[in-house]
Amino acid sequence: MSDELRSAELLGLLGKDDFLRLVEAFGGTRLYVPRSGDTTAIAKTLGTTAADRLGNRYSGTYLRVPLARDHRARHYRGLGHSNADIARRLGMTETGVDKLFSRMPGKPAKGSCDPRQIDLFSSN
Repeated sequence: MSDELRSAELLGLLGKDDFLRLVEAFGGTRLYVPRSGDTTAIAKTLGTTAADRLGNRYSGTYLRVPLARDHRARHYRGLGHSNADIARRLGMTETGVDKLFSRMPGKPAKGSCDPRQIDLFSSN
């Protein structure tokens, strides 16, 4: 299964917030998924509800957790992070982040969602 398909499946299974927590904590690794266990690293990171969802779907197997750089880059841009900060968070160069955004359909504009930025052209 490709990383894109795996990302889409995990996103549907976990929802945006838990998917983001999963890939930030375990992205790029093979993660053993037990059926249940409130003391596992998965449960400590995601909470028992999301860990149980993963356990029900992937129980007793190793899950290749995608890096989900596209998804994470969009998320960080939506929070107003700079390309430099996004690059650090994704473990890549700023040029790599520029290329990542240039390949995205409907790419988010630089600084488009920074709450610190005032609106110079408000329609009030």
